[in-house]
Amino acid sequence: MIVQLIKRVLQLSKNKGESHRNFSPSIQYPPPIDETTIHLLANRYEGKLLLRNEIAIDEKSFQHLLTLRYFTSIPSIEKRMIATTCMRCNNIEPSLFGTIPCAKCERSHLYCRKCIEMGRIMECEQLYYWSGKQFDWPKINNPCTWKGYLTNAQKNATRKIENAIKKNEELLVWAVTGAGKTEMLFPGIELALSMGKRICIATPRADVVRELLPRLQNAFSSVHIQGLYSGSRDNDGTAQLIIATTHQLLRYRHAFDVLVVDEVDAFPYHYDQSLQFAANRAKKLSSSLIYLTATPRKKLQKRMKSKKLKTVFVPLRFHGYPLPIPKPIYSSKLNKNLRETILPETLRRWLAQRNSPSRQLLLFVPTVDLAEQLIHSVTSLLLHFNLIKSGSEVEYVHAEDKKREEKISRFRSRQLYALITTTILERGVTFPSIDVVVLNAGHEVFDEAALIQIAGRAGRSPLDPKGEVIFLHEGKTDAIVEAIRLIKDMNKRGKLLLSEKEVRN
Repeated sequence: MIVQLIKRVLQLSKNKGESHRNFSPSIQYPPPIDETTIHLLANRYEGKLLLRNEIAIDEKSFQHLLTLRYFTSIPSIEKRMIATTCMRCNNIEPSLFGTIPCAKCERSHLYCRKCIEMGRIMECEQLYYWSGKQFDWPKINNPCTWKGYLTNAQKNATRKIENAIKKNEELLVWAVTGAGKTEMLFPGIELALSMGKRICIATPRADVVRELLPRLQNAFSSVHIQGLYSGSRDNDGTAQLIIATTHQLLRYRHAFDVLVVDEVDAFPYHYDQSLQFAANRAKKLSSSLIYLTATPRKKLQKRMKSKKLKTVFVPLRFHGYPLPIPKPIYSSKLNKNLRETILPETLRRWLAQRNSPSRQLLLFVPTVDLAEQLIHSVTSLLLHFNLIKSGSEVEYVHAEDKKREEKISRFRSRQLYALITTTILERGVTFPSIDVVVLNAGHEVFDEAALIQIAGRAGRSPLDPKGEVIFLHEGKTDAIVEAIRLIKDMNKRGKLLLSEKEVRN
């Protein structure tokens, strides 16, 4: 539709120019674009940083818009004496640049390997951003249709979030797993929409985007909301409220009045400087930046302790029950047994004495290969205990699994009894009634934050708040010890908060 409008405007302008060329010296060349087209273009392209092939405008119209300075170009890769920089992801590592022949230029060019999953970017190309009239986002009154309620601890957090949005400030929301962080955002989102602000909730993983999107759509049923991740369908980025993977922020520049970075401690965001750079660039110069996490890393904690980062702490789950405390269980020859796809005897003993065998099982393993190799052993064990009727009730899932959406959906709908997973399900997903097992919890992939998040998958429903969590290990690691210590500390803080509430009442 945009292309057709531009062509129509160009033709009208051309005709007008030809009929008055010899009579009116005040005619502008190239001719201007009408306000309707500018409005549509601003909605689609304002706040984005795109390659030419990502801009759906025919070449003649696009060149006309460049001439009128509705778009501005910058080099995609900038070469200086000191360093070469990718202007999309800010990569400066020489090892992450490659050289490839260019069919268009008939010569070889640098390209960036760091952000290649967003589409290859080469030094002969330009990046473009909208530099025309700003798009005025509507002020939407009372858009929240969520009928739930917030606890006192949640209400305290929402007040701090709203204040950060009003004042364009930075805020850390440190909330235990299962505290209801998404629901705590609702009043702030409603406030931002009523002020005509644009909001993005960025999260490290596509699974979380897929989980959050229907929840936000139900809570704001009259608002256009888009979920952006690799393979998403409604992905032109024209919504006022967007949920996106942090990788998608590489395509944005000064776009959002409110940027919420969910699970700020998670992989890959925490380890990838380019994603942190993209998040900082994606927000407007005057904007609010809100971090959500249950396990803030030392860098954030240092800023918090030095009072350089405002923080609100929520030590209670929304249903008021404490976090399940993981039980570490020593398993002799665990690593050797797992390499031979033999499940430890300790797992068998635990299954025999579980508190609630009707709960589903979520089993975490450190590697993709192990997830695939253990499915037959897990199936045999569960059949032995009559916990399943057939092997179709057990599946494995990992990041590269093309059927992972389907498998997670089947587990959520209880079509599966057990799901073997890598750390892709350590956070951001909710299952109502599960027990959690970590096989080889001492593996290096299970750091302190990962173990806390994994433990937080259990007991999330008020109907079953006491799920079991076991860490099978061949020797306790610092991560195991510290994760359990922090969970106990969170429960202690939560208990103290409840006691203070009882005293006030």
